[in-house]
Amino acid sequence: MTHPIDITTPRSRIAPLVDDDAPELHAITDASVTASVSFLPEPFTLSDASALTVATDERRFLGVRDRASGALRGVIGLHRKPFGTIEIGYWFAAAARGQGLATEAVDAVLDALQGSRAFSRIEAECSVDNQPSWGLLQRVGFRPTGDAGERPGRMLMLWHGQPGTRIDVC
Repeated sequence: MTHPIDITTPRSRIAPLVDDDAPELHAITDASVTASVSFLPEPFTLSDASALTVATDERRFLGVRDRASGALRGVIGLHRKPFGTIEIGYWFAAAARGQGLATEAVDAVLDALQGSRAFSRIEAECSVDNQPSWGLLQRVGFRPTGDAGERPGRMLMLWHGQPGTRIDVC
């Protein structure tokens, strides 16, 4: 994932996490997050947070910061999978939930990815019991495939873009 991402929305600035973000990342990644995100350990340590600030060819984590205060509000992960597939995932601080920030941020990242043409498809996995996340994914253009995800209890969803958009793959 070598293309740079620096996005501004009405309420947020979204850019790759850097090592200096580790303390804030640690602070917003509480047990409510680690219980839902399969690859995050519990307890989530400062060292774990620091490790997520290092981008690789397979993954990159973007910080979603409040435009006014600069405070870290959430994280969007982009994970490269075989055959040009990108998996997107996210988590947000408890205090940032229920305000539409995640929908705004995830939608902006998807728009940026669409403009980059750096993928053949975008997918997400979501527990059908996680209604807030399920609704968010549907609002930004994901549709369930009917297939189980790789993680237990999750459904695979594919992104179909915004209404009127289309991605051609040769």
